[in-house]
Amino acid sequence: MYWRRNNERTRRQAVAGTLKQHVKEFLRVGPARNDHYVATRVAISGGVPLLALLAMGRYDLMVFAAFGCIAGIFGRGEEHGSRLVHQAQAGGLLMLMMFSAYLASLLGGGAWLTVAGVSAAAMLFSLAVNYFELRPGGVVFFTFGFGAIGSVHHTAPLWQAMLTGFLTVVFSVLVGISSRLVPSWRTSLALPRRAHFDRARWREFGIEAGVNGLAVLAAGSLATVVGLGHNYWAMVAAVAPLTGPSLAQRVHKGVHRILGTFAGVGTTALLLFWHPQPWAMVLMVIFMQFMAEMLVIRHYAAALMFITPMALIMAELGKPSDPGPLLADRAFQTLIGAVVGLALVYAMHRRTLRKQAAGRRLRDRETAGGQPPAIGPASLPITSGSEDGKCLVLQPSHFERSSERALAPRP
Repeated sequence: MYWRRNNERTRRQAVAGTLKQHVKEFLRVGPARNDHYVATRVAISGGVPLLALLAMGRYDLMVFAAFGCIAGIFGRGEEHGSRLVHQAQAGGLLMLMMFSAYLASLLGGGAWLTVAGVSAAAMLFSLAVNYFELRPGGVVFFTFGFGAIGSVHHTAPLWQAMLTGFLTVVFSVLVGISSRLVPSWRTSLALPRRAHFDRARWREFGIEAGVNGLAVLAAGSLATVVGLGHNYWAMVAAVAPLTGPSLAQRVHKGVHRILGTFAGVGTTALLLFWHPQPWAMVLMVIFMQFMAEMLVIRHYAAALMFITPMALIMAELGKPSDPGPLLADRAFQTLIGAVVGLALVYAMHRRTLRKQAAGRRLRDRETAGGQPPAIGPASLPITSGSEDGKCLVLQPSHFERSSERALAPRP
């Protein structure tokens, strides 16, 4: 009886210690890494086109400017030559996303067509992001953009929408290398080395694309069945936890996504309660772009307190409506999507553990039989050498393994 009580006490202490560690990790704010450089670039890249459209009264084109300026987010810590190439590649992908989403909106297929379109976009753009080795990785921007543009009817002609997006992309790329005007801030213009991927790497890319597509399909279908509006927000939340090299980091990102979004919804409610004028809403968006980039590397949930209002205010600018249902949709759709994403993360983690165990058993049998271990897929661990099973699908993608180069932004 004494040993049973002692074991139970030890187990409770272990659980309490684990929970305490997770809480400490959630509250931890990463170190500053000259984030104001990229935050200023992104605020200028998005702010100038939005102010120009505000002066022209073209609120219907603001969504295309908002997604076009995302090109300036890529190449966060790279030298000028590499940043120029990667931002241009990201801009091309964003233009393709906006064009295909606009065409999808003309079909008027409703919520289920949005689910199918965003699922396909998540898979295709996942392959493209990995092929071009873009940072930040993942398909959150492309999933969000395709869903936001493809799910509504647009009054602006296609050529005007694409021209707005193209000019914003070009402006963002120019802002990205504008620091070359200051001689002391100039970095190398050497082009990035072209990577060559073997069959194993393409298989890794294919699995990652399939997981993204499955997450979007599951979350979007569930959100559509539930019957809430803006089902693409659930799809965005589902793919957010899928980027990250370890189970703990992916779970933390999913939790950050939920809590940060709920806090951001509360912030949005306070801001929209006063029914601000369009010019004030544009200034809010610019400020939130700056703050989101200041915090997104240091604390994801804190960044979402600015990302969420920014997205909701942009939706309100493009199509004014009662903000109450909009806020409710954002909160509950994010909860649905994040839970789906975390469930998929856990399922893939279990799959990895089973394959690791099978590989170890095979090596043990061959060693016991006096034969050297076979070299092949069944005999190798699926993760990147971690015996505790923290890593998920195969090895972390190249853009995750090389993430250190993106953490210290340059001017």
